[in-house]
Amino acid sequence: MINIKREGILLKKTQLPFENDSVLNPAIIQEGNTIHMLYRAVRSGNYSTIGYCKFEGPLKLEQRNDTPLLIPNSEAASKGIEDPRIVKIDGVYYITYTAYNGINALGALVTSTDLLTFERHGIIVPKFTFDEFKRLAECNNLVNQKYFRHVRHFKPNEEVFLWDKDVMFFPRRINGKLAFLHRIRPGIQLVLVDSLEELTKEFWSHYFLHFSEHIILDPVGTNHESGFIGGGCPPIETELGWLLIYHGVFDTSEGYIYSAAAALLDIDKPIKVIARLVDPLFVPELDYEKKGAVSNVVFPTGTALFDDTLYIYYGAADKCIACVSLSLKALLEELLLNQIQHES
Repeated sequence: MINIKREGILLKKTQLPFENDSVLNPAIIQEGNTIHMLYRAVRSGNYSTIGYCKFEGPLKLEQRNDTPLLIPNSEAASKGIEDPRIVKIDGVYYITYTAYNGINALGALVTSTDLLTFERHGIIVPKFTFDEFKRLAECNNLVNQKYFRHVRHFKPNEEVFLWDKDVMFFPRRINGKLAFLHRIRPGIQLVLVDSLEELTKEFWSHYFLHFSEHIILDPVGTNHESGFIGGGCPPIETELGWLLIYHGVFDTSEGYIYSAAAALLDIDKPIKVIARLVDPLFVPELDYEKKGAVSNVVFPTGTALFDDTLYIYYGAADKCIACVSLSLKALLEELLLNQIQHES
């Protein structure tokens, strides 16, 4: 049995101009007892930048910057940069976020060696129209038909791309390759490359032609993740496999309900799902999770591990940042009770 402990709200908005509307969806990187938190800071008018704060231990706030750590610097992010994630690979921080220009929401990357200076790599996901994606992906009849339900509408002549969000890297190379997850709705997909330079138009065309081979998880059932799912926290390496904490969305007559979910991926072949919880890991229960800018949301985006205690940091109702804790051992044991049978 998994015992979920609510650690409460860790961060709220301030009167500072860059975060006077809300703070949410934090990226977390742990270095010993220190937690670096890069979070989405929203000012009035729904314009997002990335703020920074530091914790000693999982919960004690030690430092909070009064200016953004990262701000938009391109037309692709003219309306803000949102929902960061962070890992460290070979001494380099890989920080991903969603670049938003009011029309398109696309995954982008910056890297750093010190969290003070940054190299911007721009958009790293495909810049394809929905029709381009559909034409290629429909060649494979194994793809969930939900991928082909285009519901966003914009003015004529606007350059509208397929939304591709929730980009997050694995914290090390896998079989020599950089690995990252991304989310083309409604599921979660995997990319493996030797270097970022491979991510060309030709690469993505081939990727979409074989799209079903790259899908790790799709929504299932009629429960907490029947609507769509998306990446949450960067995968955690365990002795049993990669632990993936992600979000699931249930569509109700009163709006979406976002919950936290968990799966276990093969350590050498992360496209293979070993286990997946049938029930949500945790759901919106408290007032600060149920009432906010977007109600009924727990949106996990980062973790830290102290002994056997796993701390999961999340955006609550798109208004504040909160945390839960649980036993990693208990979670892995529960996952092993929900193993997925694969054909031999």
